[in-house]
Amino acid sequence: MHTLIASDPIYRITFFNQGQVYEIYARHVFQSDLWGFLEVEEFIFGERSQMIVDPAEEKLKNEFSGIKRSFIPMQSIVRIDEVEKEGAGKITEISAGNLGNVRPFPFPSMAGGKPPKD
Repeated sequence: MHTLIASDPIYRITFFNQGQVYEIYARHVFQSDLWGFLEVEEFIFGERSQMIVDPAEEKLKNEFSGIKRSFIPMQSIVRIDEVEKEGAGKITEISAGNLGNVRPFPFPSMAGGKPPKD
C-alpha cells in the first residue's frame, strides 16, 4: 500500500468523454504501456463529511467508484495540471456556447461503421 506524504503531487486532468468535459483529480498520471493512452490512478474526491453535496461531483464519484485505474485516450486530454490541493471534480456538457476555442481531436470515421477494405 502506498503511503501518502505531504509532497505527493495532485493532478487535475481535464478530458473529453462522450460529448462532455470531465475534470478529475488524481495522485498518479503516466503514459500507459497501451499505445495512445494515459493511465490515471488514485482518484481524489472531496470530503464526504461536507454538509453540502455537489451533484456533479457525486456523479463522478459514482462513475469512478470501484475503478482502480482508468485508461484515457491521449487525443481526449485537454490539459493536465499539478495543483497544490484537490478541488471539486465536475462534468460539463459541451455546447456551442461553452466550447470556446477548444475542440475534441477528430477521430477517423469509418464509412457506414465498417472497417476499410484491404
